[in-house]
Amino acid sequence: MVKDECKTLLDALNKVSACYRHLVICAGGSSDSQNLREELKKTRQKAQNLAIANKAKLTTILKDKTISKDDRAEFERLWVVFSTCVEILEIDMRKALDLGQEFPLNLPTKHLIQTGMIGGTSAVAARAMSVQNMKYEEGNNIDTVDLNDLEQDINEIGEMMYEMEMKVNVLQWTVEAKQELGTELKSAASAGASSFGMRPVNEGTNKNLCDTNKVFAGAMFTAVLVFAIVLALCVVKFA
Repeated sequence: MVKDECKTLLDALNKVSACYRHLVICAGGSSDSQNLREELKKTRQKAQNLAIANKAKLTTILKDKTISKDDRAEFERLWVVFSTCVEILEIDMRKALDLGQEFPLNLPTKHLIQTGMIGGTSAVAARAMSVQNMKYEEGNNIDTVDLNDLEQDINEIGEMMYEMEMKVNVLQWTVEAKQELGTELKSAASAGASSFGMRPVNEGTNKNLCDTNKVFAGAMFTAVLVFAIVLALCVVKFA
């Protein structure tokens, strides 16, 4: 089904883009290395290929005037998620370019930032590339060679975003969300609670507790009000 194919491509793009962001954070730090720069390049290239595939499929579908209203609304939601993901990818690519220019590995006088992070990043890169183990090229000064390619890739991403806006007229602020606001946060909170062995409190129990608290607060307020009236009468009587 076309819709499932689009969702699968978009999920893959999100996963690879997230891995790329994780790798970019390590650039210029104590865990930076020749291997990291190569991981950045390969992950970026895969993200770009996925972005191109996503754009081609969604553009073709949204330009089709024969799809139903409900299908169009669903594909427009996917388009908004996709365009946002591409924008974030471009931001991370620019960040990688800045860090690569600021911290070239071939200049020993330029010290890396001691961030406190240790260990390699090969596991993250392998996940992005969907492989068990990363293979690296030996003797390639990729940290400087790749900067020119990265600049070109950033320009291509920018051109692709412009082309997307020209070909498909989807106004992001007119697209309605399918889920309620904060659904993702609630899911994350529940997952976090489960990971710590915590069980969420039943909503019915929460409601009963709230009702009990309201009754108690009302009773306390009434008691204070009665006491104040009695005290006022006593003052008037004995004045």
